[in-house]
Amino acid sequence: MSQPLKSLAELGSAPISVLRSTQRAVRGPNRASKKSRAEALEEMGILTVLDLITHYPRRYLDRTTQVPISELTEGDEATVVAVVRRVHRLPSRRGAKPVVIVDVSDDRSYLSLSFFNQPWRAQSLSEGMEVAVSGKLTTFRGRRQMANPSVDVVEGEWKGRVIPIYPQSEKAGISSMEIASCVFEALQWAGGLEDPVPVPTLQQHGFASRDWSMWQVHQPGSVAAKNAARRRLGFDELLRLQLVLVMRKRAVERESKGISHTIGSALVGRFRAGLPFPLTGAQERAIADIEADMAKAVPMHRLLQGDVGAGKTLVALWALLTAVAGGYQGALMAPTEVLAEQHHMSVSALLSGLTVPSPSSLWGDRAVRTELLTNRTPAGERAKLLAGLAGGEVDLIVGTHALLTETVRFSRLGMVIVDEQHRFGVEQRSALRE
Repeated sequence: MSQPLKSLAELGSAPISVLRSTQRAVRGPNRASKKSRAEALEEMGILTVLDLITHYPRRYLDRTTQVPISELTEGDEATVVAVVRRVHRLPSRRGAKPVVIVDVSDDRSYLSLSFFNQPWRAQSLSEGMEVAVSGKLTTFRGRRQMANPSVDVVEGEWKGRVIPIYPQSEKAGISSMEIASCVFEALQWAGGLEDPVPVPTLQQHGFASRDWSMWQVHQPGSVAAKNAARRRLGFDELLRLQLVLVMRKRAVERESKGISHTIGSALVGRFRAGLPFPLTGAQERAIADIEADMAKAVPMHRLLQGDVGAGKTLVALWALLTAVAGGYQGALMAPTEVLAEQHHMSVSALLSGLTVPSPSSLWGDRAVRTELLTNRTPAGERAKLLAGLAGGEVDLIVGTHALLTETVRFSRLGMVIVDEQHRFGVEQRSALRE
């Protein structure tokens, strides 16, 4: 009988101590350390089997197409795998930075590595150690060399394979290859991973299975396999994030009470009839989605995206007018005074001639009132504007961060549009929402 597949939740509840490889003492780069691999991994925040197998390599070395040292030319940014032949620390002069010279060889040619102000390299590297060296090649007196290259210890039978290089910590004292050994046992211990994505969906999008991808991202058979694995696991991360966001949205819809706006009002109809151009198909679709949300008695949260000139402002104004038609107020907040002033001008022009019912007016209606509030608004004008907002005479307010001050009070705020919302803080956006 085959072993049952494990879920990520099961792996997340299994401590790394269940793996025998984590109980071994670390051997590098800090060879003087007496700590176990488990202790070193815990210092890096890796506590469970799930933490371990999702500690993905930061880069890879393709030894299937390894370039010999002898074929490198000056100025090349390259990675070579070689064996340490000699480690030498130069005598330090008074006030000078310590220098460690390491000679490495790939059995054909030598490469000299110079490490400035890194005296610990003399202890972390030793003769016979196989390393992957990455840096810019220079020459001095006909000899190839690299200054302060990055170095990863490489152990095991990796010749002709793709080598994973893991994020590591000098302080923790555990090498990339020791992490690889622990990850290998973790994958064996897991046996097989449940896949939440249905097979037809995997086939539709050309995704590999989760189990295969997890193995190939850590033990890639080829560069192509590694890329396919990373693509699938990247999809998994986005899927988990999206599921959390959808769950949060559903919870808000259940627990929060919103406004059920009336769709297809006469005000919006007059606005459309007065436009000097027809709506685009994209605008029609966006408006239909927004109206469907506004008709529900739950809060709407939507992100409207489009290129410059695509007509986002008109769609936003359509939503604001839908709220105004039902007796509510709308707010449009922009990140700068210049942008707020531009919005106010364009909104005022588009709303020219539109009216709303007004029992207090002699003619029974009044013009849709749109105002601008920024830090440049004069004190006297600000006082009148704020009184109009609180009394419900102002239908639409366009402004900057000035809308977030405690002195701003709305009568019936029903729709908020935040332009370039990424330029506002979470608390600033929630202030208007509340």
